[in-house]
Amino acid sequence: MSPRVPLRKRLLVRLLSAAALIALCSVAATAWLAVATVTSALREEQGQDLATDTGILARLSGYAATHPDWRDVRDEVRALAARTGRRIALTTADRTLVADSAPSRTPLPPRPAATVDPLHTDTYSEPGAQLTGIDPRAVGPFRLTSEERATLAALAGKEKSCYDRHGIRVTVRTTPRGRPVLVASDGTAPSPGYTADCDSGPLDSPTATEQKALDGLQGLARTCLDRLGVRLGTSLYLAFDPSGTDPVSRLLLTKYARASGTTAQHTVQNCVLTARRAQLAPYTAPVAELFLGVGDRPTAPRFDMSPANKAKVAGAAGLVLAVTVAVTAVVASRLVRPLRALTAAARQPPELHVRVPVTTRDETGILAEAFNGLSERRERLEAQRKAMVSDIAHELRTPLTNIRGWLEVTRDGVVEPDTALLSSLHEEAVLLQRIIDDLQDLAAADAGTLRLRPEPVRTDELLQQVAAAHRVAADAAAVTLRTDVSGTLWLDADPVRMRQVLGNLVSNALRHTPSGGTVTLAARREGASAVIRVADTGCGITADELPYVFDRFWRAEKSRSRRTGGSGLGLAIVRQLLAAHGGTAEAASEPGAGAVFTLRLPTAPSPDGV
Repeated sequence: MSPRVPLRKRLLVRLLSAAALIALCSVAATAWLAVATVTSALREEQGQDLATDTGILARLSGYAATHPDWRDVRDEVRALAARTGRRIALTTADRTLVADSAPSRTPLPPRPAATVDPLHTDTYSEPGAQLTGIDPRAVGPFRLTSEERATLAALAGKEKSCYDRHGIRVTVRTTPRGRPVLVASDGTAPSPGYTADCDSGPLDSPTATEQKALDGLQGLARTCLDRLGVRLGTSLYLAFDPSGTDPVSRLLLTKYARASGTTAQHTVQNCVLTARRAQLAPYTAPVAELFLGVGDRPTAPRFDMSPANKAKVAGAAGLVLAVTVAVTAVVASRLVRPLRALTAAARQPPELHVRVPVTTRDETGILAEAFNGLSERRERLEAQRKAMVSDIAHELRTPLTNIRGWLEVTRDGVVEPDTALLSSLHEEAVLLQRIIDDLQDLAAADAGTLRLRPEPVRTDELLQQVAAAHRVAADAAAVTLRTDVSGTLWLDADPVRMRQVLGNLVSNALRHTPSGGTVTLAARREGASAVIRVADTGCGITADELPYVFDRFWRAEKSRSRRTGGSGLGLAIVRQLLAAHGGTAEAASEPGAGAVFTLRLPTAPSPDGV
């Protein structure tokens, strides 16, 4: 009796639960999307779009960073309002109107949207402002003169030409203070380490204007430090940054700063930042309040759903949920049916090798096909196992029976132990040993413990040795055994195992080649591989039997005669030994035209380097 599956773990229940959850989430997501879309539309209509607000703030902050006052900002405000469709108003800190895109006497919104202060940009996202809180476009006394710009531009062009000659793509970017900077394709400064002759010292050095501004900034910072009682062990030095992102972003020699016996690096940095703001203040517009809105309605109304809309959403959600559950129940039932058939087939006794019908082409059908394939392979392996046990028993019984019989009659004095008898017994023992060795080799290969002793091996010598070892057998069978080697090929292989491989193939070919036939051992180079072929002119192998030639105990001729029966292990050993050498073995044949066994192995360099 099959175990009872809990209700919550049944596939049908899980599918229904998943479908219900998906449907509920889909409906909720659709409702949320609709609400969010309407709310977003209302907010955009009422002037609450955050991206537009940020763009307006960035534009006005840039104006304040490059102008000492708000005198000419009205045209800028009107242009921004016309482009964005927004009401834009600027006032001083005491709410004195500076500029307004709305008609005069239009009331201001109750609260400002932002503060425009290029020297304190804590809520401003302009690149570079996060470093110090100062708008990078506020350069003040660091702005270069026209002569300095022309000089630096010429140096930048010369340096760019040098990089171009070295195949390095760079572009010239102009910083807010007018200094040209070379930028590589990845956005960083090009490294002069590869092209030291392109490094222009004057281009990275401060100009007279910049040095004067740095000196003034240093004096303001020293005044701040003296006021706070901070003593420096050496003079304060402000590093110069030619990129223009932050003229004094780095401090040197601050480790000598002391205040009450403790390191005062943070105090030094604060004083430098305060000095920068004091130095830039005359060149930037005063702090202003920014008001944004549409007409006289500064805030967007809160979106709320009416009871009727809530009922519609709930009804639609319920309908979609019901339809989804019904459809899922039908689909799930069809999915569960073949799974139940698979479960029933899997519980049958293994010896029955039950198959299941394949009724669909979806994942369940693929699973059914895989199950049927597994049953077929299991049935085939079971048949091979039984045949293997029978073959092993037969192959071992025959020589053991002969040895036992001759020993018994010798013991009883029926025959004398002459040389012929001993030779016959020795031959049977050798046959028995060969079968056991073959089985041991296959077991070692299966267990991954097959040991190889590779060394440089010449293919022509290898083929000659194998041919010489089988010359007597070939002459006895009236079969011509010849070799054909093109060039000198070297293998990094175990010579004993390779002779075993080729010996198995040659022995197999001699058994199946009639008198007057030919067995050929040939070697060629094909790319980076050495290809060795053993071809015969025997009876060949049919197309149906060709895929099984390397299976264990397979024989083209099912006869168990000593001449053509064999043990059925030779070709299986060939495949295992080739795999251990990193090679492959293939068989091709046509009935009546012989067979060709092809071995492919990686070549090795000649030991003497030739």
